[in-house]
Amino acid sequence: MKKNWIGYTTIFLSILLILIYQKQEGRFSQLFSNEPNSLVQEDSTDQEKFLYGINVKDFTIIEGRVTKNETLSTLLSPFNIPYQIIDELAKKSKEVFDVRRIATNKKYTVLTAPNSSKAQFFIYEPNPAEFVVFNLDSAYLYRAEKPAQTRKRTVGGRIESSLYNAMVDKGISPQLIDEFADLYGWSVDFQSLQKGDVFKVIFEENIIENQVVSLSGIHLAYFNHKGVDMHAIPFEQNGQLTFFDQEGKSFKKAFLRDPLKYTRISSRYNLNRFHPVQKRVKAHLGTDYAAPKGTEIRSVGDGTVIEARYTSANGNFVKIKHNSTYTTQYLHLSKIGKGIKKGARISQGEIIGYVGSTGLATGPHLCFRFWKNGKQVDWLKESIPPSEPIAQVNLQAFNQKKAEGIKLLAQIDPTLDDRLLASTIHTQQD
Repeated sequence: MKKNWIGYTTIFLSILLILIYQKQEGRFSQLFSNEPNSLVQEDSTDQEKFLYGINVKDFTIIEGRVTKNETLSTLLSPFNIPYQIIDELAKKSKEVFDVRRIATNKKYTVLTAPNSSKAQFFIYEPNPAEFVVFNLDSAYLYRAEKPAQTRKRTVGGRIESSLYNAMVDKGISPQLIDEFADLYGWSVDFQSLQKGDVFKVIFEENIIENQVVSLSGIHLAYFNHKGVDMHAIPFEQNGQLTFFDQEGKSFKKAFLRDPLKYTRISSRYNLNRFHPVQKRVKAHLGTDYAAPKGTEIRSVGDGTVIEARYTSANGNFVKIKHNSTYTTQYLHLSKIGKGIKKGARISQGEIIGYVGSTGLATGPHLCFRFWKNGKQVDWLKESIPPSEPIAQVNLQAFNQKKAEGIKLLAQIDPTLDDRLLASTIHTQQD
């Protein structure tokens, strides 16, 4: 009897263990299975899913990228869209997005109804921040922006070889490096930086789908060159936002420091230079900037074009008169910018041409020449007067903003990889 009781007990416990194991196995399989459980299926059936502002819960989603020579017509032809609809959309698109500008490798999405090969929506992304929706049923289209996040960043670093390398190592984009170089261009000779020089900058990035699509510009900046502190504090005066140093002097000048964005000087003003093409000693009255062919060239200041043509020595060149004192010239261009001709008014920073090697040049570069009172002078040695300093009436308000800015900049440790330190993220909604 006792043996039977032990046997029944053993069988019962075995069955119980099997049931527990199966129950647990079911739980684990449910947790790790690729298939959703019934609760998720039930919820997902009623759950709305939006893409490009469209509820795509009941649509089939087809994504792709535009290949060479594809047009709106060839992209939609596999989806049973009548030519009349495509033609009507093409005509309407000129005011929203000209379909002739559909470009290779851009992303597009097609939405079709279930069990149907006919497309109802075609969405094209001309850039990371925008999309164009083509409603194929009603021949209607509109353009919209993707929701963006704004991230505030505080970054600092030390110079080892160049400002560009130091900033890139900290994850700073070339666009912001250009802004920083322009800001300090008249205060720092970036061709003679010292190892150990320190930079700090506070700025904001606009992010869409984990990609930085634009910058809001520099909010605060700091540079220590040869032991000298240079704080850049933004302050609005006379209706214009300008950066001032800690003494209230403006960083803004009548001219940009360089006609190319952050680049390398390959040859300086030299009265005894050996000409590389003519093979003789000949004064070099300009400053050469080495850059790849096609690099944009910008006017260093406002002015009027007095020459824009070709000569055998200068190649394609542009000459600009800024005022009664200053004139600049840009030589060896691969091509002159659109609309740049004699008599044209030019704004500071406007693109006037592109780097090349036309005329007497051994390779692509820009020869930049600078006249003062009718005489060519060394551009790099010129002292250009700054804009108006902080007015006495604004001094108290500026000093308060300066104190706040210097305190924020002091908190940035240039020895840390602080790409994400002190970052704040908020979403921009339309």
